[in-house]
Amino acid sequence: MSDSTEVITQDKAESSKSAQRSSLSHLRRRTVVGLLRTWREVKGTARHAIGAEVRPGLPKEDIEHLHKQMQLCFDSPGGEITERAHTVELGRTYLGLNEAGRARFLKVLAADFDLDKSKLSKLTKSYSVATAPADLLKLEMELRQALITPRNTILRHFTALPDGFKFLVNMRADLLPLIGKDTALKGLESDLKTILSSWFDIGLLDLIEITWNSPAALLEKLIEYEAVHRVTSWDDLKNRLDADRRVFAFIHNKMPLEPLIFVHVALVEGMSDNIQHLLDVKSPLSDTEKADTAIFYSISNAQKGLAGISFGNFLIKRVVSELTNDMKNIKTFATLSPVPGFRGWLDPLLQKGDESVLLPEEKNLLQKIKPQGHPAKNLFDMLEGNWPHDKLLVDKLKNILMRLAATYLVEQKKSGKPLDPVANFHLSNGARLERMNWLADTSAKGLKQSAGIMVNYHYKLSDIDDNHEEFVTGGKVVAGRQVRGYLK
Repeated sequence: MSDSTEVITQDKAESSKSAQRSSLSHLRRRTVVGLLRTWREVKGTARHAIGAEVRPGLPKEDIEHLHKQMQLCFDSPGGEITERAHTVELGRTYLGLNEAGRARFLKVLAADFDLDKSKLSKLTKSYSVATAPADLLKLEMELRQALITPRNTILRHFTALPDGFKFLVNMRADLLPLIGKDTALKGLESDLKTILSSWFDIGLLDLIEITWNSPAALLEKLIEYEAVHRVTSWDDLKNRLDADRRVFAFIHNKMPLEPLIFVHVALVEGMSDNIQHLLDVKSPLSDTEKADTAIFYSISNAQKGLAGISFGNFLIKRVVSELTNDMKNIKTFATLSPVPGFRGWLDPLLQKGDESVLLPEEKNLLQKIKPQGHPAKNLFDMLEGNWPHDKLLVDKLKNILMRLAATYLVEQKKSGKPLDPVANFHLSNGARLERMNWLADTSAKGLKQSAGIMVNYHYKLSDIDDNHEEFVTGGKVVAGRQVRGYLK
């Protein structure tokens, strides 16, 4: 990792992905086991509970039994304890299903426990002709009640169970890839998001600092959920938690060992321009007394089921405030960020030979490098090869790729916003696109996503509000001199 031009082979990259998937699967199984163990005690407090006889794949002949389970969760003749027991059994049924079974479970819950549209229609007609204030008030109350779906009631019962919030977060994670154009599933997702948004409001979250002395379970989650720069070992993690580093996370008191989102911060002198150097476990410890810059080099959303519920902008601002109070010598706050969508935008254009993205002098240079063939297609072939190992080729491609990256970040937009999701996130938070860094990430992932280019987004406290307003109202990308220079 100390060699900034080292390229990880594709086989190793695939192996890493496989290991990560296996690790996440292991973590999910542990969560399931924990939930089952916790809920067993709740179930034992009830005298009446319907048995969980549904098979993992949820075949058609088991649907009726599932219906009964769901019905009893909101229409039970017993009391509150019995109702909780039925909810536990329904949860246990869901946890016992395989992927196909869970998809069928969610479709049944979405479609068969939706609004009573007939009742809603009658109430709407009655409301449209009512005139007396008392009648209008009564109908408004009935309409509000009628707009609460039975599935919403079922879902809310889980919030009263131990670890019920984690169950709902995981359920939404299972649901999101299935939605497509399915109206019923969209309704179920809306119910889940509404419940989770109310409970995971930013005002209910706690900011914590994760250190090497934090609980092992929390450190393990830090490894499992890291989405930007994979943690390769415990030594790697220890390096990221050393004295010149900080890791902050938002947690909820209902999920104390489950970070919702976390950020890695390096305390350095000057603005960092290479992620391999920053993550090198052999690099010497920085002197935090001399550090003048806090570099946010990785922000990861840890819970897929909370997608669309924004925490990141609040997290950065809270961490900036925390560091400002604790370390008076830190004057600059910036990121070292990937450009994950760059080659996803560029590659298709090059593959089909679209020369419009290239300047005349760039086409001439590419033809000198490789006289035969098409300049745009040849550039794509070069990017697919081992070009970072060829110093002459690296020097010739630098200005071309840096200009293209600047064009992508500043000028390529959809609905008035940058195509790149990371750029959109930081710019909407009021950061400035300060600087682009050449060959700043030479990992296989970094080369495949962004041709090794990384970006510094600068959070200048005095300009954040103005930058945010300009971006939100007019889509303006506030860029530094170096970035603008590549666009001339």
